[in-house]
Parts: sequence; C-alpha cells; structure tokens
Amino acid sequence: MNIKEKIFLDEEEIPKEWYNIQADMPSLPEPPLNPMTKEPAKPEDFAPIFPMEIVRQEMTTERWIPIPEEVRDVYRLWRPTPLYRAKRLEERLKTPARIYYKWEGVSPPGSHKPNTAVAQAYYNMKAGVERLATETGAGQWGSALSFGAMLFGLKATVYMVGASYDQKPYRRIMMETWDGEVYRSPSKNTEYGRKVLAEDPNTSGSLGMAISEAVEDAATHDNVNYAIGSVLNHVVLHQTVVGLEAKKAFEMIDEYPDFICGNVGGGSNFSGATFPFVADKLTGKRPDLKILACEPMSCPTLTKGLYLYDYGDTAGMAPILMMYTLGHTFIPPPIHAGGLRYHGDSPLLCKLVKDGYIDAAAYHQTEVFKAAKLFAETEGHIIAPESAHEVKAVIDEALRCKEEGKEEVIFFNNSGHGHFDLGAYDVFLQGKLVDYEYPVELVKQALENLPKIE
Repeated sequence: MNIKEKIFLDEEEIPKEWYNIQADMPSLPEPPLNPMTKEPAKPEDFAPIFPMEIVRQEMTTERWIPIPEEVRDVYRLWRPTPLYRAKRLEERLKTPARIYYKWEGVSPPGSHKPNTAVAQAYYNMKAGVERLATETGAGQWGSALSFGAMLFGLKATVYMVGASYDQKPYRRIMMETWDGEVYRSPSKNTEYGRKVLAEDPNTSGSLGMAISEAVEDAATHDNVNYAIGSVLNHVVLHQTVVGLEAKKAFEMIDEYPDFICGNVGGGSNFSGATFPFVADKLTGKRPDLKILACEPMSCPTLTKGLYLYDYGDTAGMAPILMMYTLGHTFIPPPIHAGGLRYHGDSPLLCKLVKDGYIDAAAYHQTEVFKAAKLFAETEGHIIAPESAHEVKAVIDEALRCKEEGKEEVIFFNNSGHGHFDLGAYDVFLQGKLVDYEYPVELVKQALENLPKIE
C-alpha cells in the first residue's frame, strides 16, 4: 500500500461535473413549500431571488451537472485541495487507525465556501444581476461571496449575525477588502431588522434573522438576487468537488475510508465531502461505511430536533423545508462556532439521517477546542471552531480503534482555518470558555411556532 503524508491531484483533475445525490437516493425529501401558499414550490416561485440555472439545479435529479469552464478556471486559484495524512496526530494518540483530512483552508477566503460562492456569482452574472444579498454566521460565507462576486463584477451585501460581527472583526474587514458591504444583523437596513431591534435592541442575532434580512433585501430591490451558503440542494451540489477530489486521491493510494465525519451547521461542507462516498453506501458498494455528522450541543439540530416542515428563516419569507429543526424562531447561544448556529439543516442531509444512512453526534465547545488544540500541536494547522467538531469525533474514533486494535481508515473534511478565530482560542486558553447546555425550554417555545401544514 502506497501511503503518503500529502496527496496532491493535478489541476486537470479538478472535477468537470458536480455530483447530485438525488439521482441515487431511494426516496427524496418532501418538496419545499412556497411560504405564502404552503403549496409545493414551483420554479417560478424562486425566480424573484435566484437565476433560473440555480433554480434548475435546485430541482433536478440528474446525476451529473457540468461545471462551467469559467468556474473551473477560478477554482484553479486553490483547487485541487490537498489530502493530508495526520501521522503526527496518529502517533500522539498511539492509534492503529490511519487518519486523513481534506484541507479546504487553502482557498483565498480560508474555507470550503467559495466552491459554491464562485458558482452562484457566475450564474447571477450570466443572468445580468448587479448585486447579491446574503447572510453569514462566522463570516466565512460572507467572505466567500464577497470574493466570488468581486471576481465576476457584482456587488455583495452581507448581513452578518450580530454575535459573530462582534467576535470576528477581521472577517468583516476581509469582506470589505473584497468590496463587500457588511451590516450587523439584525440591522436597520431592512424592515424586518428594524422590527427585531425594536423588540430586543440587545439581541445577538441568528442565521435565521440574517437570512430574513437578505431575502427581504433581494425581494424588494430590482436586479438584486439572494445567495445562500448552505442548506439548499444547489449549494450541496457545488460542494461535491470536495468529496469527488477526495475519492480520486484515495484511489491514488489504494485506500478507502471506513469512517467519515464532518461538521454540520446547514450541511454544505459535510454533504459536499461525504455525498460522493454516501453514493457507495446507497448503491451497496460500501454498506458498512460509517458516516457521522458533528454539531454543537447548544444547537443540536440533527440529534434533538424534530423532522418536520419549517421555515428556512426567522421571518417566514424563505421556503418551508422538510428538515430536522429546533424551530425557526430559536436563537442559539453565542458559541464561537458561529457557522453552526442554525435552527435547521439541508433537507437532503436530513433525509439521509432520517433513513439511517448517516449518524449524528453533538459536542460541547470546551471539548471541541481541546481537540483543536491537540490538532494544532500535532498537525500545525489552527483550524476553525466549526471544523474542530469533527476533530473531536476523529479523536474519539481513533481511540476506539486503539482500544479494539482496529486499523480503520478515518477521513474528515477540515473545512477551514481559524486565523480569525484566535479570540475564541484565547478565551479557551484562559480557561474562560463556557459550555452552553441544550436550551430545552427555548426550543420548546420555538417549536410552538412551526408553520401549520395541512
């Protein structure tokens, strides 16, 4: 077996097509609903906020979607991303397991997010759109969209969740360097934002609130569209470049994972990295493959949410989706993994969890940062708090392999660097990091506000 510490693909091996898992799923999620009529959404329902090619990708069940050469040309700035073997981590843990990770922190914005930001900016440019409005949690998506929009001559307006806006000023500066316009959400720039601030001037915000602001902005201005960084099918589709590259890299060294994990906020990086492998489980090629979605204990959507129809945003303007949800009005505690503070998840991911193809686990942020610290000590990379969730799972699995004497191959998607999260690391290193318990009563209250579907 040819084991290397770094596996690189050539630029020519950047995927030429995105993989659509809907083609291989035994059954699909219930369709999204129009938030006004509560009837199954039609393509024209999405037309006010998305270009038609994005709408087509959202609804198609074709297995392979060609990647435009203009998008692949931008991908070449950082793709293909390397597949690393975490040998020093293995040695520290004294595990017989072989640990590999895909390193998405090499992109200009520092995460996996531009894989879809570039594609969405391209399709909007082709449709003649002038400006994109979006939300962002930790700032990685807002950074990516500002980057992608700039490359294709579009303007970007970003509504950044208040807690992250305060915690991560350098993300805001990054967006503004790429000509992004950034508002602390909820903001006074939208009718919905003004309403929320009037009710609670000190709110820390949420992704659901920021989505509401961005959707309102797009829907009330001509030649402005909405762009979303996670959850919806077309976003998951674009992220499959990660998993497709990983599969090709594993083929080069004659390896295949036994255990795969990733962090989940809305589900884009996890789904993008795992779905090309989940396909092998769905088709019976790898029925024993273990796949784990990792989320925060303070916002445990997959582990403690209900599988129901719910709004994708707080104001009820976004499509109603069948997913695991904590309630669209739920405001998670201000944990440092801001990208994981979302009340729901990708309908495709949720359906695969519901049907038993994917498992889920939740972790407290103190144990997550402890895992991130160990990873930095052994592998050198200071990773995003979001990414550290799967590192915790990887360490647990590797130690289990040690106890049982199993030589598993473990793979995870290291979705971004933590260079702008050093304030969070500082709080952890000082021993001041707070673990938030699952807010049972707040979730119970939020679930009372679910849309009434006949």
